[in-house]
Amino acid sequence: MAMRQTPLTCSGHTRPVVDLAFSGITPYGYFLISACKDGKPMLRQGDTGDWIGTFLGHKGAVWGATLNKEATKAATAAADFTAKVWDAVTGDEVLTLAHKHIVKSVNFTEDSNCLLTGGNDKVLRIYDLGKPEAEPQEIAGHTSAIKKALWCNNDQQILSAAEDKTIRLWDKNTKEAVKTLSFDASVSSMEYIPDGEILVITYGRTIAFYSAHSLDLIKAVDAPASIHSASLHPEKDFFVAGGDDFKLYKYDYTTKEEMESYKGHFGPIHCVRFSPDGELYASGSEDGTLRLWQTAVGKTYGLWKCVLPEELSSENSEALYCPPAEIKA
Repeated sequence: MAMRQTPLTCSGHTRPVVDLAFSGITPYGYFLISACKDGKPMLRQGDTGDWIGTFLGHKGAVWGATLNKEATKAATAAADFTAKVWDAVTGDEVLTLAHKHIVKSVNFTEDSNCLLTGGNDKVLRIYDLGKPEAEPQEIAGHTSAIKKALWCNNDQQILSAAEDKTIRLWDKNTKEAVKTLSFDASVSSMEYIPDGEILVITYGRTIAFYSAHSLDLIKAVDAPASIHSASLHPEKDFFVAGGDDFKLYKYDYTTKEEMESYKGHFGPIHCVRFSPDGELYASGSEDGTLRLWQTAVGKTYGLWKCVLPEELSSENSEALYCPPAEIKA
């Protein structure tokens, strides 16, 4: 039975989409936030892509965006030298955290009480959101701009990736680097999987998986093109990746074999992430759109509907697949 992957296109942004993140699963479903160079991060319903709202307040490109697990708080990192914390329910700005340079990355602790930031001034900062007037804790050591910074290992350690071609694992309390990984190219993305403590990183054409505890290499795969982002399925059966050639690649995690590839974007793919239930993955591109892709093509889920014609025998029938309409902000 032939099935064609039909992505759901979410328009509304006017510049390249450079980062995206899902919330956890809440009583109201799960949610998706996108960071864009148009300076207007957007919140959407995660399973349908329906636009919920736009966070207005930044005066420059937004490079990073995240939601806490409960989808009650959002945080954004921007070129206006600030990180902002938002009420994700009302859309109100809660805090503006001034920095000395462009901010690229924001990440909440599990309890949502602290925010980790990183950016072009090479310094990691930890803000206690309960004491916004207090000075942040600072961790220095990178020699170039920080691209991504994430809490890991029950928020006791921090992982950071920078333009200095390193990933560093830091102890939150001592503020010392525990381990450093060096690469022959700048790391383009980093994803942390708490379940199993796996670190997914991309650099050049390589997608690599490391232990987040020891930073020992688990496995690596080389893709046909330069890769900007990769994401591991929650069940760890497979992973997806996207980059310069506008394609999304899906690989078997165990065998490392390419399962399929899809083209839908009209520009390089900057970010890709699986939803918390693993039913879809979202991609953001230079073309200014987000696209949602089904993990199991043809399954009825969200706005996707699969209709089998009863009058045709199952042996020679092709599924009548009703693609969803384009979602506009």
